[in-house]
Amino acid sequence: MFDGLDGLKNLTDKATDKAKDIAEEHGDVIETGLEKAGDLADERTDGKYTEQIDTGVSKARQLVRRLGEQGSEKPAP
Repeated sequence: MFDGLDGLKNLTDKATDKAKDIAEEHGDVIETGLEKAGDLADERTDGKYTEQIDTGVSKARQLVRRLGEQGSEKPAP
Protein backbone atom coordinates (compact mmCIF):
# COMPACT_ATOMS: atom_id res chain seq x y z
CA MET A 1 0.00 0.00 0.00
CA PHE A 2 2.83 2.43 0.83
CA ASP A 3 5.33 1.24 -1.79
CA GLY A 4 5.19 4.54 -3.68
CA LEU A 5 6.06 6.58 -0.59
CA ASP A 6 9.74 5.61 -0.74
CA GLY A 7 9.96 7.04 -4.25
CA LEU A 8 8.15 10.18 -3.15
CA LYS A 9 10.51 10.63 -0.18
CA ASN A 10 13.49 10.18 -2.47
CA LEU A 11 12.08 12.78 -4.85
CA THR A 12 11.42 15.31 -2.07
CA ASP A 13 14.91 14.71 -0.62
CA LYS A 14 16.45 15.45 -4.02
CA ALA A 15 14.32 18.57 -4.43
CA THR A 16 15.29 19.79 -0.95
CA ASP A 17 18.98 19.20 -1.66
CA LYS A 18 18.69 21.09 -4.95
CA ALA A 19 16.94 24.01 -3.20
CA LYS A 20 19.75 24.12 -0.62
CA ASP A 21 22.40 24.13 -3.35
CA ILE A 22 20.66 26.93 -5.25
CA ALA A 23 20.14 29.00 -2.08
CA GLU A 24 23.78 28.54 -1.12
CA GLU A 25 25.08 29.52 -4.55
CA HIS A 26 22.57 32.24 -5.51
CA GLY A 27 21.03 33.39 -2.21
CA ASP A 28 22.01 37.02 -2.70
CA VAL A 29 20.34 37.17 -6.13
CA ILE A 30 17.22 35.43 -4.79
CA GLU A 31 16.97 37.89 -1.90
CA THR A 32 17.31 40.84 -4.28
CA GLY A 33 14.51 39.39 -6.40
CA LEU A 34 12.32 38.92 -3.35
CA GLU A 35 12.82 42.57 -2.38
CA LYS A 36 11.97 43.75 -5.90
CA ALA A 37 8.88 41.53 -6.02
CA GLY A 38 7.76 42.86 -2.64
CA ASP A 39 8.27 46.45 -3.76
CA LEU A 40 6.29 45.81 -6.95
CA ALA A 41 3.45 44.12 -5.05
CA ASP A 42 3.38 47.03 -2.59
CA GLU A 43 3.29 49.53 -5.45
CA ARG A 44 0.53 47.68 -7.28
CA THR A 45 -1.63 47.54 -4.16
CA ASP A 46 -1.03 51.23 -3.42
CA GLY A 47 0.57 50.40 -0.08
CA LYS A 48 -2.61 48.80 1.25
CA TYR A 49 -0.80 45.60 2.29
CA THR A 50 2.68 46.96 3.03
CA GLU A 51 2.98 45.28 6.41
CA GLN A 52 1.86 41.87 5.14
CA ILE A 53 4.11 42.09 2.08
CA ASP A 54 7.11 43.10 4.20
CA THR A 55 6.44 40.19 6.56
CA GLY A 56 6.21 37.73 3.67
CA VAL A 57 9.41 39.02 2.06
CA SER A 58 11.23 38.87 5.38
CA LYS A 59 10.17 35.27 6.02
CA ALA A 60 11.10 34.25 2.48
CA ARG A 61 14.56 35.84 2.88
CA GLN A 62 15.04 34.00 6.18
CA LEU A 63 14.16 30.72 4.49
CA VAL A 64 16.64 31.35 1.67
CA ARG A 65 19.38 32.11 4.20
CA ARG A 66 18.56 29.02 6.25
CA LEU A 67 18.57 26.79 3.16
CA GLY A 68 21.87 28.30 2.03
CA GLU A 69 23.43 27.60 5.41
CA GLN A 70 22.18 24.01 5.33
CA GLY A 71 23.61 23.60 1.85
CA SER A 72 27.09 24.44 3.12
CA GLU A 73 26.73 21.91 5.95
CA LYS A 74 26.34 18.94 3.60
CA PRO A 75 29.13 16.37 3.87
CA ALA A 76 31.41 16.10 0.85
CA PRO A 77 30.82 13.02 -1.34
